[in-house]
Amino acid sequence: MPDRTPQQPEPFWRDHLTLPQYPSLQEDLEVDVAIVGGGITGITTAFLLAESGVKVALIDASRLMNGTTGHTTAKMTVQHDLIYDELIGNLGEEHAKLYYQANNEAVEWMKAFIQKEQISCDFSERSATLYATTDQYAKKIEKEAKAYDKLGIPYKLENKLEMNLGELNAVTIPNQGQYHPIRYLLTMLRDIEANGGEIFEQTAAVDIEDDAQPTVVTRDGQKIRCERVVIATHFPFYDGLGFYFTRMYAERSYVLAVKSKSPYNGGMFLKVDSPSRSLRDVTINDEQYVLIGGESHKTGQGIDTRKHYEALETFAREKLGVADYPYRWSAQDLTTLDKVPYIGHLTESHPRVLVATGFRKWGMTHSTVAGHLLHDLILEKQNPYEELYSPSRFRPDPSIRRFLSTNADVAGHLLKGKLELPVSQPENLKYDEGRPVAVNGRRAGGYRDHDGKLHVVDTTCTHMGCEVEWNAGDRTWDCPCHGSRFHYDGSVVEGPAKKPLKLLNQELKNSSES
Repeated sequence: MPDRTPQQPEPFWRDHLTLPQYPSLQEDLEVDVAIVGGGITGITTAFLLAESGVKVALIDASRLMNGTTGHTTAKMTVQHDLIYDELIGNLGEEHAKLYYQANNEAVEWMKAFIQKEQISCDFSERSATLYATTDQYAKKIEKEAKAYDKLGIPYKLENKLEMNLGELNAVTIPNQGQYHPIRYLLTMLRDIEANGGEIFEQTAAVDIEDDAQPTVVTRDGQKIRCERVVIATHFPFYDGLGFYFTRMYAERSYVLAVKSKSPYNGGMFLKVDSPSRSLRDVTINDEQYVLIGGESHKTGQGIDTRKHYEALETFAREKLGVADYPYRWSAQDLTTLDKVPYIGHLTESHPRVLVATGFRKWGMTHSTVAGHLLHDLILEKQNPYEELYSPSRFRPDPSIRRFLSTNADVAGHLLKGKLELPVSQPENLKYDEGRPVAVNGRRAGGYRDHDGKLHVVDTTCTHMGCEVEWNAGDRTWDCPCHGSRFHYDGSVVEGPAKKPLKLLNQELKNSSES
């Protein structure tokens, strides 16, 4: 293993595994349910439906399990940061209790599934702890504990942890879990095929024709006709006038895998004050490592992204000591207006199209909640969580305030980007350097790769025209308005944008020759 942070951010989960490969869709197909998105939500939904005798097709634009699912910290817990006191205040005690019950049932279902199938996925039962290092957040921990009392959540409130994390107090929920998400999902993929399901990779969905029968249209022109469509693509690739880009915002966070010099007691920890810090252990080559996460910020906004990794390295050295850090990666997460995911019918006018999105960093349990809820909606069964997660909900407070705040932020970044004119020239970029540059008097984006090749793109996001910003940590162009991300060659990494950034290399060449 390397003794330094690797050049290209890569998660641990997919490394050292021989993963199955699936063909791309080559011809039109007809199934009962088409599921778009091969992460944990899409795979869980496909598994449950196929197990119930539903004919499913699961497609992914790239490789399965390579998006948010492959970049998680894989905590299986109902403790979703400081959430329950806020949910009680904003949504009421009844809805807060439903949120807890849905996720607690998900934890127990996942444990039972792992045990039943004897899945070797490094599952271990762990306690989950929120801790505070400031007086302000120590009081919030106490309020969260009172919310646990109201909702019947078992916990322990303490002011001293076994590990010295600088805590003033902490609240711990027992009997939670952690696991290896890819190994967990491999069993589901096997069972999907065993139950007649079809799986396709390198098959990008670009549209849905929702007439008499929903039809998923792929980038290469193939069509999948079906009775229902499930959109499990992290950000919905098809909006259906649901205006999801106005009702969610995207955040990036960062993870290091470190070899600790100090002993680690094996719990799952989350620091609730800023800057946040997440810790859990993981086994790599039969040795214990620690995953340290945090440094959240809105996508396309904030400091040089490399500094976020550096901040995590500093924390690791101070709290644990570091002998080695072989992996680093980042993830993108979507947050809804009221912090409760959207799971259900895409819009009231598109009842045959269903969606699951906005998991706010807690996709390990919410993917299971989504799989069961979508399964029940498709089979027209009653589910107690349908109203709570309905994408059509709009709760007056705090939804209106957050809607206005989110979209005011978008407008501000749209205006700022249009007024900015870089002074840097593409030819002055150093190896492995990217930044906004000027091309023929207008804003562009340049990156010179490790081989010296220059890549120049138009920085106008193809979604709604905001100006993208350079992400040095991941070598991508990120949109500060709605979270679209593009490779340095302009290709789409993550939506809502569907079209690549325009390449300007030829324009730059013509300009230099004239």
